[in-house]
Amino acid sequence: MPLSPPIPSSDGRKIFVVGRTIRGELVHYDSKSGKLLPFLQGISAEYVNFSRDGQWVVYVSFPDGSLWRSKVDGTERLQLSYPPSFAFMPRWSPDGRSIAFFALDPNGKAAIFTVPQDGGTPQRLLPDEAANQTDPNWSLDGSKVIFSGGNPSSTIRILDLATHQLTTLPGSQSFYSPRWSPDGRYVPAINRNSTKLMLFDFQTQKWIEADKGNIGWLEFTRDGQYLYFADSSGDGSVKRLHLSDLKLEKPINLKGIALVGYYNAWFAPAPDNSVMMLRNAGTHDVYALDWEEP
Repeated sequence: MPLSPPIPSSDGRKIFVVGRTIRGELVHYDSKSGKLLPFLQGISAEYVNFSRDGQWVVYVSFPDGSLWRSKVDGTERLQLSYPPSFAFMPRWSPDGRSIAFFALDPNGKAAIFTVPQDGGTPQRLLPDEAANQTDPNWSLDGSKVIFSGGNPSSTIRILDLATHQLTTLPGSQSFYSPRWSPDGRYVPAINRNSTKLMLFDFQTQKWIEADKGNIGWLEFTRDGQYLYFADSSGDGSVKRLHLSDLKLEKPINLKGIALVGYYNAWFAPAPDNSVMMLRNAGTHDVYALDWEEP
């Protein structure tokens, strides 16, 4: 438990400290009531991802950063990674047999791993790669993984799992946070200073600028019709891009919502297209200690 610097009482007989309990509550925004409601029993978790058949969920517990999977009703829960490694952005493979994620070691080095859905030792996907690797996403058929690097000048690359060949997505210099659309046509990404949402179309082999702001947390809906993302400029909001006509919508404003997470916030669409997030459920308590001089 993090503690504040001690403060002595006026008579010098006690010491007061403030202790902070760090915890989140997984919620989703209910558009009918306009309220945030508990989701998946309100677990303290972020980076939630559902299997293609909708039966399983994988997530990272907060604040310890361990990777877990379970049935959507919370049963058959299994831990897949352990501290001091901190897991991020897990993704089910299309066949539901394995999960890709990236993790930070105690030195801050980022690497991509895969782990079987029934547990085992996570295996590095690129054991000979010295540069950081983040944000792995599977292709539609599960034969490839797209990912980005961990520095401002990195590119987006694609790993062919059968041949182990790496290719660079054209024009992706200084882009990060790629996602593969469910139909395989698009790859959105964020530019170097997080001010632009970019969209790569495999049919035209070109990038287009889809929006401007302070962009983060890209995520497709399961049906592939929308791309959700956060824009923290102004009061802050979660937006969605309709892929058929590239029109933008704002399903939720974030003003006044206290969030928490490794990066202070996280957002993703739930299977019903409501917005999931981790609400701050931590507490602050004052503790008094009797003080006696030696």
